[in-house]
Amino acid sequence: MAGADIMTTDVITLGCRLNAFESEVMRANAARAGLADAVIVNTCAVTAEAERQARQAIRRARRDRPGAKVIVTGCAAQLDPAKYAAMPEVDRVLGNEEKLDLASYQSLGHADTPAVQVADIMAVKETAPHLIDGFDGRARAFIQVQQGCDHRCTFCIIPFARGNNRSLAMGAIADQVRALAATGYREVVLTGVDICSYGADLPGNPTLGQLVRRLLKAVPELDRLRLSSLDPAAMDDELFRALAEEERLMPHLHLSLQAMDDMVLKRMKRRHGRDDAYKVAERARALRPDVVLGADLIAGFPTEDETMHRNTLDAVRELDLVHLHVFPYSERDGTPAAKMPAVDVPERKARAAELRAAGEANRARFLDACVGQTVPVLIERDAMGYSPQYAPVRLEASAAEGTVVMARITGVADGTLLGTAV
Repeated sequence: MAGADIMTTDVITLGCRLNAFESEVMRANAARAGLADAVIVNTCAVTAEAERQARQAIRRARRDRPGAKVIVTGCAAQLDPAKYAAMPEVDRVLGNEEKLDLASYQSLGHADTPAVQVADIMAVKETAPHLIDGFDGRARAFIQVQQGCDHRCTFCIIPFARGNNRSLAMGAIADQVRALAATGYREVVLTGVDICSYGADLPGNPTLGQLVRRLLKAVPELDRLRLSSLDPAAMDDELFRALAEEERLMPHLHLSLQAMDDMVLKRMKRRHGRDDAYKVAERARALRPDVVLGADLIAGFPTEDETMHRNTLDAVRELDLVHLHVFPYSERDGTPAAKMPAVDVPERKARAAELRAAGEANRARFLDACVGQTVPVLIERDAMGYSPQYAPVRLEASAAEGTVVMARITGVADGTLLGTAV
Protein backbone atom coordinates (compact mmCIF):
# COMPACT_ATOMS: atom_id res chain seq x y z
CA MET A 1 0.00 0.00 0.00
CA ALA A 2 3.01 2.27 0.26
CA GLY A 3 2.86 4.98 -2.36
CA ALA A 4 -0.94 4.79 -2.67
CA ASP A 5 -2.84 7.89 -3.69
CA ILE A 6 -3.67 9.58 -0.37
CA MET A 7 -7.09 10.57 -1.62
CA THR A 8 -8.19 7.03 -2.36
CA THR A 9 -10.02 4.54 -0.20
CA ASP A 10 -8.17 1.26 0.00
CA VAL A 11 -9.78 -1.98 1.14
CA ILE A 12 -7.60 -4.66 2.73
CA THR A 13 -9.27 -8.08 2.63
CA LEU A 14 -8.35 -10.87 5.01
CA GLY A 15 -9.87 -14.32 5.20
CA CYS A 16 -12.53 -16.02 3.14
CA ARG A 17 -14.08 -15.59 -0.28
CA LEU A 18 -17.19 -14.12 1.30
CA ASN A 19 -15.01 -11.34 2.64
CA ALA A 20 -13.68 -10.82 -0.89
CA PHE A 21 -17.23 -10.26 -2.14
CA GLU A 22 -18.12 -7.99 0.78
CA SER A 23 -14.98 -5.93 0.26
CA GLU A 24 -16.20 -5.03 -3.21
CA VAL A 25 -19.57 -3.99 -1.74
CA MET A 26 -17.72 -1.79 0.76
CA ARG A 27 -15.49 -0.32 -1.92
CA ALA A 28 -18.57 0.63 -3.98
CA ASN A 29 -20.42 2.09 -0.98
CA ALA A 30 -17.39 4.12 0.08
CA ALA A 31 -17.17 5.56 -3.43
CA ARG A 32 -20.90 6.39 -3.49
CA ALA A 33 -20.57 8.13 -0.12
CA GLY A 34 -17.64 10.20 -1.37
CA LEU A 35 -15.34 8.73 1.26
CA ALA A 36 -11.73 9.62 0.49
CA ASP A 37 -8.37 9.17 2.14
CA ALA A 38 -9.38 6.06 4.08
CA VAL A 39 -8.28 2.49 4.61
CA ILE A 40 -10.86 -0.19 5.37
CA VAL A 41 -9.52 -3.39 6.95
CA ASN A 42 -11.93 -6.31 6.50
CA THR A 43 -10.83 -8.77 9.19
CA CYS A 44 -11.11 -12.52 9.74
CA ALA A 45 -11.49 -14.36 13.05
CA VAL A 46 -11.32 -18.02 12.09
CA THR A 47 -8.00 -18.52 13.93
CA ALA A 48 -5.78 -16.64 16.36
CA GLU A 49 -3.31 -16.23 13.49
CA ALA A 50 -6.01 -14.52 11.40
CA GLU A 51 -6.54 -12.00 14.19
CA ARG A 52 -2.79 -11.44 14.51
CA GLN A 53 -2.65 -10.70 10.79
CA ALA A 54 -5.58 -8.29 11.18
CA ARG A 55 -3.79 -6.29 13.87
CA GLN A 56 -0.63 -6.28 11.76
CA ALA A 57 -2.58 -5.00 8.74
CA ILE A 58 -4.13 -2.22 10.84
CA ARG A 59 -0.75 -1.04 12.10
CA ARG A 60 0.71 -1.17 8.62
CA ALA A 61 -2.23 0.83 7.26
CA ARG A 62 -1.62 3.60 9.78
CA ARG A 63 2.11 3.58 9.08
CA ASP A 64 1.64 3.73 5.30
CA ARG A 65 -1.27 6.18 5.36
CA PRO A 66 -0.73 8.36 8.48
CA GLY A 67 -3.38 10.90 7.50
CA ALA A 68 -6.07 8.46 6.44
CA LYS A 69 -9.12 7.29 8.38
CA VAL A 70 -8.59 3.65 9.39
CA ILE A 71 -11.88 1.75 9.49
CA VAL A 72 -11.90 -1.79 10.88
CA THR A 73 -14.68 -4.25 10.16
CA GLY A 74 -15.24 -7.97 9.51
CA CYS A 75 -15.57 -10.95 11.83
CA ALA A 76 -12.85 -10.03 14.31
CA ALA A 77 -14.33 -6.55 14.71
CA GLN A 78 -17.84 -7.97 15.12
CA LEU A 79 -16.73 -10.34 17.88
CA ASP A 80 -14.64 -7.88 19.89
CA PRO A 81 -15.25 -4.30 18.75
CA ALA A 82 -13.85 -2.81 21.96
CA LYS A 83 -10.46 -4.44 21.40
CA TYR A 84 -10.11 -2.90 17.96
CA ALA A 85 -11.57 0.45 18.97
CA ALA A 86 -8.87 0.62 21.66
CA MET A 87 -6.08 0.37 19.09
CA PRO A 88 -4.61 3.86 18.63
CA GLU A 89 -4.44 3.32 14.87
CA VAL A 90 -8.22 2.83 14.53
CA ASP A 91 -10.72 5.62 13.84
CA ARG A 92 -13.94 3.61 13.34
CA VAL A 93 -15.20 0.06 13.91
CA LEU A 94 -18.09 -1.31 11.84
CA GLY A 95 -19.92 -4.60 12.39
CA ASN A 96 -20.56 -7.19 9.70
CA GLU A 97 -24.02 -5.85 8.99
CA GLU A 98 -23.06 -2.17 9.16
CA LYS A 99 -20.12 -2.59 6.79
CA LEU A 100 -22.51 -3.36 3.91
CA ASP A 101 -24.79 -0.38 4.57
CA LEU A 102 -24.21 2.75 2.48
CA ALA A 103 -25.42 4.89 5.39
CA SER A 104 -22.43 3.74 7.48
CA TYR A 105 -20.06 5.46 5.07
CA GLN A 106 -22.25 8.52 4.56
CA SER A 107 -22.23 9.18 8.31
CA LEU A 108 -18.50 8.78 8.87
CA GLY A 109 -17.81 12.48 8.43
CA HIS A 110 -20.41 13.55 10.99
CA ALA A 111 -19.10 14.67 14.37
CA ASP A 112 -21.84 12.78 16.25
CA THR A 113 -21.15 9.43 14.54
CA PRO A 114 -20.11 6.88 17.19
CA ALA A 115 -16.66 5.40 16.81
CA VAL A 116 -18.11 1.91 17.18
CA GLN A 117 -21.11 0.85 15.09
CA VAL A 118 -21.70 -2.85 15.79
CA ALA A 119 -25.20 -4.25 16.24
CA ASP A 120 -26.28 -7.68 17.51
CA ILE A 121 -25.66 -9.88 14.48
CA MET A 122 -27.88 -12.64 15.88
CA ALA A 123 -30.87 -10.32 15.60
CA VAL A 124 -30.44 -9.91 11.83
CA LYS A 125 -33.11 -11.88 9.98
CA GLU A 126 -32.40 -11.07 6.33
CA THR A 127 -29.44 -10.41 4.07
CA ALA A 128 -29.94 -7.76 1.43
CA PRO A 129 -28.76 -8.44 -2.11
CA HIS A 130 -25.91 -6.28 -3.35
CA LEU A 131 -25.19 -5.58 -6.99
CA ILE A 132 -21.53 -4.92 -7.68
CA ASP A 133 -19.77 -3.97 -10.88
CA GLY A 134 -16.95 -6.43 -10.48
CA PHE A 135 -13.66 -7.34 -8.90
CA ASP A 136 -10.06 -6.61 -9.68
CA GLY A 137 -9.62 -8.17 -13.08
CA ARG A 138 -12.28 -9.56 -15.36
CA ALA A 139 -11.96 -13.31 -14.95
CA ARG A 140 -13.54 -14.75 -11.81
CA ALA A 141 -16.14 -13.21 -9.50
CA PHE A 142 -17.47 -14.24 -6.10
CA ILE A 143 -21.19 -14.08 -5.41
CA GLN A 144 -22.79 -14.26 -1.99
CA VAL A 145 -25.77 -16.66 -1.94
CA GLN A 146 -26.27 -16.90 1.82
CA GLN A 147 -24.96 -15.51 5.06
CA GLY A 148 -24.54 -16.93 8.56
CA CYS A 149 -24.77 -20.46 9.92
CA ASP A 150 -27.33 -22.34 12.02
CA HIS A 151 -24.87 -25.02 13.17
CA ARG A 152 -22.70 -24.88 16.24
CA CYS A 153 -19.51 -26.81 15.60
CA THR A 154 -17.59 -26.83 18.84
CA PHE A 155 -14.46 -25.21 17.39
CA CYS A 156 -16.12 -22.42 15.43
CA ILE A 157 -16.77 -18.83 16.49
CA ILE A 158 -17.97 -17.64 13.08
CA PRO A 159 -21.77 -18.04 13.65
CA PHE A 160 -21.44 -15.42 16.39
CA ALA A 161 -19.70 -13.10 13.94
CA ARG A 162 -22.02 -13.77 11.00
CA GLY A 163 -25.38 -14.60 12.61
CA ASN A 164 -27.81 -17.33 11.63
CA ASN A 165 -28.42 -18.65 8.12
CA ARG A 166 -30.00 -16.12 5.76
CA SER A 167 -30.37 -16.88 2.06
CA LEU A 168 -30.71 -14.53 -0.88
CA ALA A 169 -33.57 -14.99 -3.32
CA MET A 170 -32.73 -16.92 -6.48
CA GLY A 171 -33.85 -14.04 -8.67
CA ALA A 172 -31.50 -11.57 -7.01
CA ILE A 173 -28.59 -13.98 -7.36
CA ALA A 174 -29.40 -14.57 -11.04
CA ASP A 175 -29.54 -10.80 -11.63
CA GLN A 176 -26.06 -10.40 -10.13
CA VAL A 177 -24.58 -13.29 -12.11
CA ARG A 178 -26.17 -12.00 -15.32
CA ALA A 179 -24.78 -8.51 -14.72
CA LEU A 180 -21.26 -9.83 -14.11
CA ALA A 181 -21.39 -12.06 -17.17
CA ALA A 182 -22.47 -9.06 -19.23
CA THR A 183 -19.36 -7.15 -18.11
CA GLY A 184 -17.07 -9.96 -19.20
CA TYR A 185 -16.71 -12.34 -16.27
CA ARG A 186 -16.35 -15.93 -17.47
CA GLU A 187 -16.52 -17.68 -14.10
CA VAL A 188 -18.60 -17.11 -10.98
CA VAL A 189 -17.96 -18.73 -7.60
CA LEU A 190 -20.95 -19.15 -5.29
CA THR A 191 -19.90 -18.36 -1.76
CA GLY A 192 -21.26 -17.91 1.75
CA VAL A 193 -20.67 -19.13 5.28
CA ASP A 194 -22.50 -22.43 4.71
CA ILE A 195 -23.74 -22.60 1.14
CA CYS A 196 -25.24 -26.08 1.52
CA SER A 197 -27.78 -24.49 3.90
CA TYR A 198 -28.94 -22.29 1.04
CA GLY A 199 -32.71 -21.95 0.83
CA ALA A 200 -33.65 -23.49 4.18
CA ASP A 201 -35.09 -20.15 5.25
CA LEU A 202 -36.79 -19.28 1.94
CA PRO A 203 -40.37 -20.06 0.84
CA GLY A 204 -40.49 -23.54 -0.65
CA ASN A 205 -37.05 -24.38 0.80
CA PRO A 206 -35.08 -24.42 -2.48
CA THR A 207 -31.76 -26.22 -2.34
CA LEU A 208 -28.26 -25.34 -3.48
CA GLY A 209 -28.63 -27.83 -6.32
CA GLN A 210 -31.81 -26.14 -7.51
CA LEU A 211 -30.06 -22.78 -7.36
CA VAL A 212 -27.19 -24.11 -9.49
CA ARG A 213 -29.63 -25.47 -12.08
CA ARG A 214 -31.59 -22.22 -12.24
CA LEU A 215 -28.49 -20.05 -12.57
CA LEU A 216 -27.05 -22.10 -15.41
CA LYS A 217 -30.39 -22.01 -17.24
CA ALA A 218 -31.03 -18.32 -16.56
CA VAL A 219 -27.55 -17.16 -17.57
CA PRO A 220 -26.49 -19.26 -20.57
CA GLU A 221 -23.72 -16.76 -21.38
CA LEU A 222 -21.84 -17.71 -18.19
CA ASP A 223 -19.05 -20.12 -19.10
CA ARG A 224 -18.16 -21.53 -15.69
CA LEU A 225 -19.84 -21.88 -12.32
CA ARG A 226 -17.80 -22.98 -9.31
CA LEU A 227 -18.80 -23.74 -5.73
CA SER A 228 -17.00 -22.83 -2.54
CA SER A 229 -16.76 -25.12 0.50
CA LEU A 230 -19.49 -27.79 0.77
CA ASP A 231 -20.83 -29.63 3.80
CA PRO A 232 -20.76 -33.36 2.92
CA ALA A 233 -23.80 -33.95 5.18
CA ALA A 234 -25.98 -31.53 3.24
CA MET A 235 -25.23 -31.98 -0.49
CA ASP A 236 -28.66 -32.52 -2.07
CA ASP A 237 -29.56 -34.93 -4.89
CA GLU A 238 -30.16 -32.08 -7.33
CA LEU A 239 -26.60 -30.88 -6.76
CA PHE A 240 -25.24 -34.29 -7.71
CA ARG A 241 -27.47 -34.34 -10.80
CA ALA A 242 -26.12 -30.93 -11.75
CA LEU A 243 -22.58 -32.21 -11.34
CA ALA A 244 -23.37 -35.10 -13.69
CA GLU A 245 -25.29 -33.13 -16.33
CA GLU A 246 -24.03 -29.55 -16.32
CA GLU A 247 -20.65 -29.20 -18.01
CA ARG A 248 -20.46 -25.56 -16.96
CA LEU A 249 -20.48 -26.60 -13.29
CA MET A 250 -16.78 -27.05 -12.63
CA PRO A 251 -15.56 -30.56 -11.65
CA HIS A 252 -14.03 -29.31 -8.41
CA LEU A 253 -15.67 -30.01 -5.04
CA HIS A 254 -14.13 -28.59 -1.89
CA LEU A 255 -15.50 -30.41 1.16
CA SER A 256 -15.70 -29.07 4.69
CA LEU A 257 -14.42 -32.29 6.31
CA GLN A 258 -12.38 -30.85 9.23
CA ALA A 259 -11.41 -34.38 10.34
CA MET A 260 -11.84 -37.99 9.26
CA ASP A 261 -12.04 -39.78 12.59
CA ASP A 262 -15.54 -40.46 13.86
CA MET A 263 -14.80 -39.65 17.50
CA VAL A 264 -13.15 -36.35 16.58
CA LEU A 265 -16.06 -35.51 14.28
CA LYS A 266 -18.50 -36.24 17.11
CA ARG A 267 -16.56 -33.99 19.48
CA MET A 268 -16.49 -31.30 16.81
CA LYS A 269 -20.30 -31.69 16.56
CA ARG A 270 -20.08 -32.19 12.82
CA ARG A 271 -23.07 -33.67 11.02
CA HIS A 272 -21.13 -36.17 8.89
CA GLY A 273 -19.12 -39.26 9.71
CA ARG A 274 -16.11 -40.80 8.02
CA ASP A 275 -18.24 -43.11 5.86
CA ASP A 276 -20.40 -40.20 4.70
CA ALA A 277 -17.37 -38.46 3.22
CA TYR A 278 -16.29 -41.62 1.40
CA LYS A 279 -19.81 -42.01 -0.03
CA VAL A 280 -19.82 -38.41 -1.27
CA ALA A 281 -16.48 -38.92 -2.99
CA GLU A 282 -17.59 -42.20 -4.55
CA ARG A 283 -20.87 -40.73 -5.79
CA ALA A 284 -19.22 -37.63 -7.23
CA ARG A 285 -16.60 -39.61 -9.11
CA ALA A 286 -19.17 -42.06 -10.48
CA LEU A 287 -21.20 -39.16 -11.86
CA ARG A 288 -18.29 -37.00 -13.02
CA PRO A 289 -15.11 -39.03 -13.52
CA ASP A 290 -12.95 -35.92 -13.99
CA VAL A 291 -13.98 -34.37 -10.66
CA VAL A 292 -11.19 -33.31 -8.29
CA LEU A 293 -11.75 -33.11 -4.56
CA GLY A 294 -10.37 -30.75 -1.95
CA ALA A 295 -11.01 -30.35 1.75
CA ASP A 296 -10.69 -28.17 4.84
CA LEU A 297 -8.96 -29.98 7.71
CA ILE A 298 -8.11 -29.12 11.31
CA ALA A 299 -4.99 -30.76 12.76
CA GLY A 300 -4.61 -31.42 16.47
CA PHE A 301 -8.19 -30.88 17.57
CA PRO A 302 -8.55 -31.29 21.38
CA THR A 303 -8.43 -34.96 22.50
CA GLU A 304 -7.10 -36.07 19.09
CA ASP A 305 -4.56 -38.85 19.61
CA GLU A 306 -2.13 -40.34 17.12
CA THR A 307 -4.60 -43.01 15.94
CA MET A 308 -7.29 -40.38 15.30
CA HIS A 309 -4.80 -38.27 13.38
CA ARG A 310 -3.76 -41.31 11.33
CA ASN A 311 -7.39 -41.88 10.36
CA THR A 312 -7.52 -38.40 8.86
CA LEU A 313 -4.12 -38.83 7.21
CA ASP A 314 -5.18 -42.15 5.68
CA ALA A 315 -8.37 -40.54 4.35
CA VAL A 316 -6.39 -37.78 2.62
CA ARG A 317 -4.54 -40.49 0.71
CA GLU A 318 -7.47 -42.85 0.12
CA LEU A 319 -9.84 -40.10 -1.04
CA ASP A 320 -7.06 -38.58 -3.18
CA LEU A 321 -7.69 -35.07 -1.87
CA VAL A 322 -5.83 -32.69 -4.19
CA HIS A 323 -6.64 -29.23 -2.86
CA LEU A 324 -6.14 -29.05 0.92
CA HIS A 325 -6.62 -26.19 3.37
CA VAL A 326 -5.03 -27.42 6.60
CA PHE A 327 -5.09 -25.45 9.84
CA PRO A 328 -3.52 -26.38 13.17
CA TYR A 329 -6.34 -26.19 15.72
CA SER A 330 -6.68 -22.68 17.17
CA GLU A 331 -8.57 -22.02 20.42
CA ARG A 332 -11.40 -19.54 20.08
CA ASP A 333 -12.67 -18.06 23.35
CA GLY A 334 -16.32 -18.85 23.93
CA THR A 335 -16.34 -22.15 22.03
CA PRO A 336 -16.83 -25.54 23.72
CA ALA A 337 -13.66 -26.96 22.14
CA ALA A 338 -11.53 -24.35 23.91
CA LYS A 339 -12.40 -26.09 27.20
CA MET A 340 -11.48 -29.58 26.01
CA PRO A 341 -8.09 -31.23 26.77
CA ALA A 342 -5.67 -29.64 24.33
CA VAL A 343 -3.06 -31.17 22.06
CA ASP A 344 0.35 -29.55 22.45
CA VAL A 345 0.90 -26.77 19.93
CA PRO A 346 4.09 -28.28 18.42
CA GLU A 347 2.19 -31.54 17.87
CA ARG A 348 -0.67 -29.68 16.14
CA LYS A 349 1.84 -28.08 13.79
CA ALA A 350 3.59 -31.41 13.12
CA ARG A 351 0.29 -33.12 12.29
CA ALA A 352 -0.71 -30.22 10.03
CA ALA A 353 2.60 -30.61 8.18
CA GLU A 354 1.95 -34.34 7.71
CA LEU A 355 -1.51 -33.67 6.26
CA ARG A 356 -0.16 -30.98 3.93
CA ALA A 357 2.62 -33.30 2.72
CA ALA A 358 0.08 -36.03 1.91
CA GLY A 359 -2.03 -33.49 0.05
CA GLU A 360 0.98 -32.22 -1.89
CA ALA A 361 1.82 -35.79 -2.95
CA ASN A 362 -1.76 -36.21 -4.23
CA ARG A 363 -1.53 -32.88 -6.00
CA ALA A 364 1.76 -33.80 -7.67
CA ARG A 365 0.28 -37.05 -9.01
CA PHE A 366 -2.78 -35.20 -10.27
CA LEU A 367 -0.70 -32.58 -12.07
CA ASP A 368 1.53 -35.23 -13.65
CA ALA A 369 -1.58 -37.03 -14.94
CA CYS A 370 -2.70 -33.82 -16.67
CA VAL A 371 0.33 -33.82 -19.01
CA GLY A 372 -0.80 -34.57 -22.55
CA GLN A 373 -4.37 -33.39 -21.97
CA THR A 374 -5.99 -30.42 -23.69
CA VAL A 375 -7.94 -28.26 -21.21
CA PRO A 376 -9.78 -24.93 -21.23
CA VAL A 377 -7.82 -22.38 -19.20
CA LEU A 378 -9.44 -19.24 -17.81
CA ILE A 379 -6.75 -16.54 -17.98
CA GLU A 380 -6.55 -14.42 -14.84
CA ARG A 381 -3.39 -12.46 -15.59
CA ASP A 382 -0.75 -12.45 -18.33
CA ALA A 383 -0.13 -16.09 -19.21
CA MET A 384 -1.54 -17.55 -15.96
CA GLY A 385 -4.92 -19.16 -15.46
CA TYR A 386 -6.85 -22.11 -14.06
CA SER A 387 -8.26 -25.33 -15.45
CA PRO A 388 -11.80 -26.52 -14.62
CA GLN A 389 -10.32 -28.60 -11.77
CA TYR A 390 -8.66 -25.46 -10.40
CA ALA A 391 -5.16 -26.45 -11.41
CA PRO A 392 -2.88 -23.46 -12.11
CA VAL A 393 -1.67 -23.28 -15.71
CA ARG A 394 1.11 -21.14 -17.20
CA LEU A 395 1.00 -20.70 -20.98
CA GLU A 396 4.01 -20.17 -23.21
CA ALA A 397 2.59 -16.88 -24.45
CA SER A 398 0.42 -14.24 -22.80
CA ALA A 399 -3.31 -14.18 -23.40
CA ALA A 400 -5.99 -11.62 -22.70
CA GLU A 401 -7.27 -11.54 -19.13
CA GLY A 402 -10.73 -13.06 -18.85
CA THR A 403 -10.46 -15.22 -21.96
CA VAL A 404 -10.73 -19.00 -22.05
CA VAL A 405 -7.87 -20.58 -23.98
CA MET A 406 -7.66 -24.22 -25.02
CA ALA A 407 -4.23 -25.39 -23.97
CA ARG A 408 -2.28 -28.59 -24.42
CA ILE A 409 -0.49 -29.44 -21.17
CA THR A 410 3.19 -30.11 -21.85
CA GLY A 411 4.69 -30.41 -18.37
CA VAL A 412 4.76 -29.41 -14.72
CA ALA A 413 7.07 -26.94 -12.96
CA ASP A 414 6.91 -25.75 -9.34
CA GLY A 415 3.39 -27.07 -8.83
CA THR A 416 2.05 -25.40 -11.98
CA LEU A 417 0.97 -26.95 -15.26
CA LEU A 418 2.77 -25.73 -18.39
CA GLY A 419 0.72 -25.41 -21.54
CA THR A 420 0.63 -24.30 -25.15
CA ALA A 421 -2.41 -22.68 -26.71
CA VAL A 422 -3.96 -24.79 -29.46
